[in-house]
Amino acid sequence: MGSPVPLEPRGRDSGPVFSGVAPEIIEDTLIHLATENEQHLSELPEQAGCFKETRIVEFIFLLSEKWHLDESTRYQAVELLERFMIKQVEQMCGDRGNSKGRDQGQRSSWSSVREQITNTFVLRLVSCVQLASKLSLHYNKVTSDTALKFLQSLKYSYTKQDLLESELAVLNTLHFHINVSSPLAYVELLLEVLGYNGCLLPAKPLHQICVQLLDFCYLTRESIYDILLKIAIENSTPSKLQIAKFLTVKEDFMLLAVGVISAGVFILSPRHWEQVVEHLNCITGITPQSILEFSYAVVKRIVGSTTPEQRRGNCAARSPEGRILPQK
Repeated sequence: MGSPVPLEPRGRDSGPVFSGVAPEIIEDTLIHLATENEQHLSELPEQAGCFKETRIVEFIFLLSEKWHLDESTRYQAVELLERFMIKQVEQMCGDRGNSKGRDQGQRSSWSSVREQITNTFVLRLVSCVQLASKLSLHYNKVTSDTALKFLQSLKYSYTKQDLLESELAVLNTLHFHINVSSPLAYVELLLEVLGYNGCLLPAKPLHQICVQLLDFCYLTRESIYDILLKIAIENSTPSKLQIAKFLTVKEDFMLLAVGVISAGVFILSPRHWEQVVEHLNCITGITPQSILEFSYAVVKRIVGSTTPEQRRGNCAARSPEGRILPQK
C-alpha cells in the first residue's frame, strides 16, 4: 500500500487549480460573468468609485492580510463596502430630504450625514470584511471575537451586539444581494479559458503575478485610469463630461481582468504576449487596442517613465456577443 498523500494544512490557500473544468461549465460561467458585468455597468450610480480611494483599499488589504484571508476576499470586501456605502448615503440623504424643508439648507443636512457615516465607517468596513470572509470557500472566517478584538485595539467600545447589527445593516441595505463576482473571478476564469484554448503559459506563476497586478491596480486606481483616460481622449486635461463618461471604463471588471492578464504576460512571458492579446480579444470582444492601452497604463505606472504615445482607441468598445468560448 502506497504512502498517504500529504494534505494541505487547514486554512492554507494552495491557489486555484487550472485545467480541471469541463468546457461547457467554462463557457456558461464566462457568459454569466459577461452578463453580470454588462448589467453592473448599465446600472452604475454617479458616485461609483467614491469609496475605493487608496487609503480605504489599503486598510482592507492590510486587515485581510492580518486575518489570513484569501485573495478573493479582499477584493470582494472592497466592492461590498463600495456598494453598501453608496446605497447608505443615498438612503440617508433621501430620508433627510423628505423630512426637512428646503429652507434649512442642504449643506447642514449633508454635514449631518457625513458625521454619521464617519462615526460608523470603520465598523461598517470590518463588517464588510467579515461578510466577504463568510462568502469565501476557504476555511478562514472572521469571527465576532476576532473583529471585536481588532476594534477594541483601535479604542472603539463596540459590543458583539453592535457587530451583529452592523452586519445586518449591510445585508438589509443591499437586500442580501452580496455574493457578486470580484475582478479576481474574471481573471481566473480567463486564465482557465486561455489554457483550454491552447495558450502554453505557466498558469500558477501567471496567476501569482496577476494577483499582484490586481492589488496594484486597486491601490493606484486613480493614477492608472487617469493615464488611460488621457490616452483615450488624446488630451491631458479632460472635461467633466469626459470624466463622467469614462466611469463605465473605470468600473468594467472584464476590461480590468484582460488588462491585468495582458500586463502579467508582458512581464512574465513577452514572447506569448501578442498571442494572448489575440485570444483575449476573441474571448471577450474587447479590442486589441483597448487591451494594449490598459497594459500600457499599468506598466507605465509601475515603471514611472514616459514611453511613446499610444494610438487612440476606444477603451469601452466591445461586443457582448463576442464573449463566446472559441471551439478547439
